[in-house]
Amino acid sequence: MQKSAALRSVQLALAFVGLLVGAGFATGAEVIQYFVGFGEVGIGGALLAGVLVAVGGAVALQLGSLFLAADHKVVFRSVSHPVMARILDAVVTVTLFAIGFVMLAGAGSTLAQQLGWPVWAGAALMTAMVIVTGMLDVEKVSAIIGMITPLIIIAVVAGFAYVVATHEGPFTVNDSLAVQAVTPVSPWWLSSINYFGLVVVMAVSMCVVIGGSTSSPREAFVGGLVGGVVYTVLLVLASVLLYLGYAELGTADVPMLQLFASIHPALGWAMVVVIYLMIYNTAIGMFYALGRRLTAERPGLYRPAFVGVTLAAFAVSFLGFGDLMNYVYPALGYLGIVLAVVLLVWWAAHRDDIAAESGLRLRLLALLRLREHPEKTFTRQHAVILQETAEESVAPTETVTEMMEADAVAVIEAEDPDLLPAADETAGRGGADHGGADGSAAARG
Repeated sequence: MQKSAALRSVQLALAFVGLLVGAGFATGAEVIQYFVGFGEVGIGGALLAGVLVAVGGAVALQLGSLFLAADHKVVFRSVSHPVMARILDAVVTVTLFAIGFVMLAGAGSTLAQQLGWPVWAGAALMTAMVIVTGMLDVEKVSAIIGMITPLIIIAVVAGFAYVVATHEGPFTVNDSLAVQAVTPVSPWWLSSINYFGLVVVMAVSMCVVIGGSTSSPREAFVGGLVGGVVYTVLLVLASVLLYLGYAELGTADVPMLQLFASIHPALGWAMVVVIYLMIYNTAIGMFYALGRRLTAERPGLYRPAFVGVTLAAFAVSFLGFGDLMNYVYPALGYLGIVLAVVLLVWWAAHRDDIAAESGLRLRLLALLRLREHPEKTFTRQHAVILQETAEESVAPTETVTEMMEADAVAVIEAEDPDLLPAADETAGRGGADHGGADGSAAARG
C-alpha cells in the first residue's frame, strides 16, 4: 500500500512538471524574459521562483483532492467569498485560453525555426494534436503528460552538463549580452514573483482537476511538492544553460532550440521534437481544463466546446509568439499573484481541517476495505459508521464514497488478486452480499 501511494505521488509529480514545462521554459524564451535578462542575479531569481512554484503547486493539488473537484470553480467557491470566487473563475478561464493560444503560436515558431515551415503550419499541426487528445478522459490525459515529461528532463540535464563542461572564461562572460534582453517585469525579484503568479494562474485549473482525481490530500500534496522541487531544479539548470550559452542564441524566437542546434545539428533535430511535445503538454492541459470549465453545467457539450475554443485560439495565435509572450505573460502573472494569495491564505488557515479530512479518508478506506473483502465481516454497525463518516467529509458524500471504494478494491487486489471475484460474477450477485454506505443493505457475516 505504501508503495502504491508513493507511485501515485510520483505520477502526480510528473504530470505537474509536464504541465508547466511547455509554457515555463521549454522554448527558452520564457527563461530569458524572466531570469537570464537580469544577468547573474537572474539565476537566483529562478531559484526563488522555483521554490514558490513548489509550494503553490502542492497547495493547488491538495485543494483539488480535498474537495474532489472536477473543475477549479469548486475550489474557488470553497475557499473564498462568492464574489471573489466568480472573479477568480473568470481570471483562470481567460488564462487557460490565453496560455493556450500562446502555446499554439510557440509551436508554429518552433517548426518554422527548425524546419522552415510557415508559422501557421506548425500551429495547425499542434491544434490537430490537441483536438484529438482532448477526446480522452482526465486520467488518460494525465498519463500522457507524465510519460512525455522525462524527455525534457533528460534534455535540460544533458545540455547543462555539456555547456558547463565546455564553457571557457569566467561564469559571467556573457553577462553584458544577457542584460540586453527584453525583461517586461523588473526588478529581478518582482520578475520572479510575477513568474510564480503566471505559473499559478496557468496551472491551477488542471492541477485542481488532477488533484481531484486523487482521494488522498496527503498524496496530492507530496506529489505537488516533489514535482515542484523537480521543476525548480530544471528551471535553475535551464537558466544557467541559457546564460552560459547566450552568445549562441542571437535573436531566435526559440532560444533553447537554437542553443542545442549550435552544439550539433542532430541535437537540434532531437530538441525540436522535445520542445514541440512539451508545448503540446501545456496546450492540452490548458484546453482540456478550459473545455471542462465551460461545460461544467452541461458536460454533454464538452466536445464541441473544446473543439470550438481550440480553433478560436488557433486564429489568435497568428499574432505571433514573441509579441504575445511579452505582453500576455506579465499581465497574467500579476493576476496570478492575487489568486495565489487567496489559495495560500486559506490553506494556511485550514491546515488542521485538511489533516482531519486526510484521517477521515483513511477511516473510510479501512471501512470500505472491510466491506469489500470477501473474507471479512462487515456488520450493520459498520455500515452506519461508514455512512456517518462519509457525511462528515468536506467532499460530496457519494463522490468520496465511490472514490474510496475504488481505492479499497485496488488495495485488496494488490494484496491478493485471487480474493476478489471476476467482474461478471460481482455483477451477477448485484451487490446484495454487502452493506452499502447508507447502511440499508444486509451485512455480510
